[in-house]
Amino acid sequence: MAKRTAVIDIGSNSARLVIFQKTSRYGFHLLCQHKSRVRIGEGAYQRGGNLQPLPMERAFQTLKSFKTILHDYQVHKTLCVATSALRDAPNRHTFLNRVREELGISIRVIDGDEEARFGAIAASNLLPIRDAITIDIGGGSSDMTRIVNGQIVESFSLNLGTVRIKELFTSDKIHIASAQQYIEEELARLPRTFVAEMAVGIGGSARAFAKGVMSTIHYPFDKLHAFTYRTGDIHPYLRQIIHAGIPELDDLSIKIERHDTIREGMLIFEAILSRIGAKEVITSGVGVREGVFLRDFLRKNHGHFPKEKNPSIQSIQDRLDILDLPTGNKHRIANKLFKMFREDFQGSPHDQQMLLSALDLSDIGKMLTIYKEHEHAFYVARHELNFGFTHQEMLLIALILRSKGKKYHKALYREYRPLLLSKSKLKWLVFIYTLTLVLHENSAKAKIHFSRASHTLLIEGEEVTYLMKEQIEGMYVPGKIVIRFS
Repeated sequence: MAKRTAVIDIGSNSARLVIFQKTSRYGFHLLCQHKSRVRIGEGAYQRGGNLQPLPMERAFQTLKSFKTILHDYQVHKTLCVATSALRDAPNRHTFLNRVREELGISIRVIDGDEEARFGAIAASNLLPIRDAITIDIGGGSSDMTRIVNGQIVESFSLNLGTVRIKELFTSDKIHIASAQQYIEEELARLPRTFVAEMAVGIGGSARAFAKGVMSTIHYPFDKLHAFTYRTGDIHPYLRQIIHAGIPELDDLSIKIERHDTIREGMLIFEAILSRIGAKEVITSGVGVREGVFLRDFLRKNHGHFPKEKNPSIQSIQDRLDILDLPTGNKHRIANKLFKMFREDFQGSPHDQQMLLSALDLSDIGKMLTIYKEHEHAFYVARHELNFGFTHQEMLLIALILRSKGKKYHKALYREYRPLLLSKSKLKWLVFIYTLTLVLHENSAKAKIHFSRASHTLLIEGEEVTYLMKEQIEGMYVPGKIVIRFS
C-alpha cells in the first residue's frame, strides 16, 4: 500500500480531504485534513435532483485546491468518492467529466449501500463495539448498517438527509409535522431486522449534537470519538433543538456552522433512534473517509484488524517508541503479578488487559525527554489513544502511565473522576505496572523469580541487584503487602 493515501469525500454538504500516513502493517495516523462547505446539493432537490451551476463551480474550485495539497504532501494514492447528491443527479456526468479532464481526478460515485458499509467498516474497526447499528445522516441520505459480533450483516440507505428535508419542508420556519410525516413514511422501508440497543452516530449532525450534549453536562473529557450517552437522558435536549429558532441554537451549544441543518438532522436522528429501539448512542469521529481508507489498508485481512492489534497503540509505538524493545517479557511478568494479586482488589480480565496496554506504551515518553517521560506519556496517550477504546479505558491507561511509582496522580484523578474506576483498584494497577517495569528493566532476561506467601512477596535470583532493591523500596505498595528479597 502507498505510504501516504488521500481520501476525498464529496457529500451533499461538504467536500473533505484527509491524508493518512502508513507507519507499519497495522499502524497509521491522520496527517492532514481539510473541509469545504461546497453544498454541491444546494437547490438540487427542488429541481429533480439536478446539480446547479454555482454549487458545481464551488465543488470544482475546492477540488482544484485539494489537488495542490496532494502535490505538496507527496501523496502516492488518491481515492475519491461521491455520495448522495451526485448519486441522485441526472446531470452528474457534466461535473464528473470536467473534474476528470481538467484536474485528472476520477470520482467514484458510490451507492447508498456501499456508503453505509464504508461507515460501518470504520466504526467496527475503530470503536469499541460488537453489536450495533450505524446511523450516518448526510445531506441527502441516511445510511445504516447492522453490525453483529463485529461483522457487517446488512446495510440500508434511506432518502433522508438534512439538505433534502430542509429544501422540501423548510422556508423561514421548519414545518415539523410535514417533515415528520415524510420521515416516517421513508422509515417504513427499513427492514424489521434493524433493531439494536446500541446505535453509532456518524456524520456531522450526530457529532454536532454530541458536542452539544458534552457541553450541557460539563463532560470532563474533551474527546468526541467514542463519547457515549443514553437516549433517555438526552431526549429533552434533542427536542429543544428541534423546536428552537435559529437564534436560540447558540444557547443550546450548537456551533454556528450547523445552525442551518441541525434541526432537520435531529428530526431524522430522533425518528431513527426510536424506530430501531436504541437505548444508547456511541459517537463516531470516523466515517466514510476512514472506511474507504481501511478497506484498502486492510484488504489482505478481510477488512479487519487482527484481534491482538489495536491501531492506536500500534501507531503510537511506530512513531514514539524509540527503544522498540520486545514487550513479551513485560507481559509475562505483569500477568504473573496480576494473577498473584487479583483477589486483593477483585481484578478482572478487563483490568488485566488495560494493564498490558499501558505496558505496551511504557517507553513512549522517552521520545521527547527522559526527565518528564511520564508526563509526556500521559499527554500522548490521552490525545492519541483514540481507536478501539472507551473514554474510561483511554483515561485509565493514560493515568497508569502518569502515575508510575506513586499511589496515583491525585490531581488528574480528581479531574476525570466521573470516568475512572475506584482509587483502590487504580492503586493496585499502578503498583503492578511499576513493579513490572522495575523487574523488567533490571532483568531483561527475567532471571529472577518471585512468589507470594500470605502478605509477603519474595523476589529472588542472581539478577536481584542493589538498584532493583532500591527502586522497589521507594515504591508505593498497597494493602499490607511486604516485599522481601533473597
